[in-house]
Formats: sequence, C-alpha cells, structure tokens
Amino acid sequence: MDVKINAPHLLRKQLKRARRGLVALSTVTDPYQPLEKSYQVTRRCLEALLESEFSVNILTRSPLSLRDIDLFKKFKEIKVGLSITTDDEDVRKIFEPHSPSIFSRVKTLRTLHEEKVGTYAFIGPMLPLDPEKLVAMLDGVINEVLIDRMNYPNRVKATYHKAKLDRYLEEDFFRLAGIELKERFEKKGIEVSMIF
Repeated sequence: MDVKINAPHLLRKQLKRARRGLVALSTVTDPYQPLEKSYQVTRRCLEALLESEFSVNILTRSPLSLRDIDLFKKFKEIKVGLSITTDDEDVRKIFEPHSPSIFSRVKTLRTLHEEKVGTYAFIGPMLPLDPEKLVAMLDGVINEVLIDRMNYPNRVKATYHKAKLDRYLEEDFFRLAGIELKERFEKKGIEVSMIF
C-alpha cells in the first residue's frame, strides 16, 4: 500500500493560495482507514485546515475519527458524518465485511453529538434495511441525513441473489424506504436530502 505521507505538507502549500471554502474528507476513500492510526495523515491535514480556517466535512465509517475530536471542537465550521447503510448487522457483514459494526458507528455519532460536533448520517448506498429501526438507532445523535440509492452492477446483483435479498433490488424498495426514512427523520426535526 502506498501511503501519501507528504499530503499534509502539500496541502499546506496549496492552502496558501486557495480561497477559503469547504473541504470534504473524503468523497472517495475513507480518511480513517486502519493505517491512519499509525501515519496520522488525516490528523495532520486537519491541523493544516484548522490553521487556515477552512470549513470541513468529514465522511467515514470508522470510530478512529474520535481520536481527532480535540481538533473537531476547534473548527468554526465542521460536520462529521458516518456511513450507516443499514440497521442490520447481518446485512452489513455481507456487503461491508471488513468495516466497523453499525453499533460502533452509531456510538461514534453519539459521542460526537454529545461533544457538540455537528453530525450527519450518510445512508448510502442504501442496503436492505428497516426504516423504523434505523431512524430509532439514529434518534438524538445526528443533525442531518443524506440518503443515496445503490447502483447495481452485476457483481452486486449476484451478492443480493446469493443472500436471497432480491426483493431489495426492486426500484420500489429505494423509493418507498427512502420516503419512509425521510418522513420519519423529518418528524424528529432532522434535515433530510435524497439523491435520486
């Protein structure tokens, strides 16, 4: 694996000539992968962003993000989101076998929320789930929700079929479950965005 240990240095150079704005960590790769524990690349990038007074939006699956709560609390504007794609641990094990448990992600959100860090859940890609249970799990630990559909390349379809979850491939699942999630979250005063 190639770790870009010079990323914080390069970021500092870029920030000197960049206009202040919002920086997203990370839209493609989780900024709190296991190697982050040793290399602390994300932490050092956050320190650079804090020095330059940039706003930050973090998306992760990892409780390791709690390590940087001291930095989060120093930002004028920051949101930390966790991907929570299902309420069902068995489903998580099928589609995200090497990722942290749903329970640990919700616990992470709870800790961040209690520490007054802005939190959100990214329900995407939406996996088989029970909207009522998921909303109950996230009640009181988030400020916002973003819901996104699953795109079904053939490899993913095969996984659904093998797990006997074919009914969740139907278009109606995303539409109906998404609407139910939206309505239930909004009843609790939580802002919801849906990607169709």
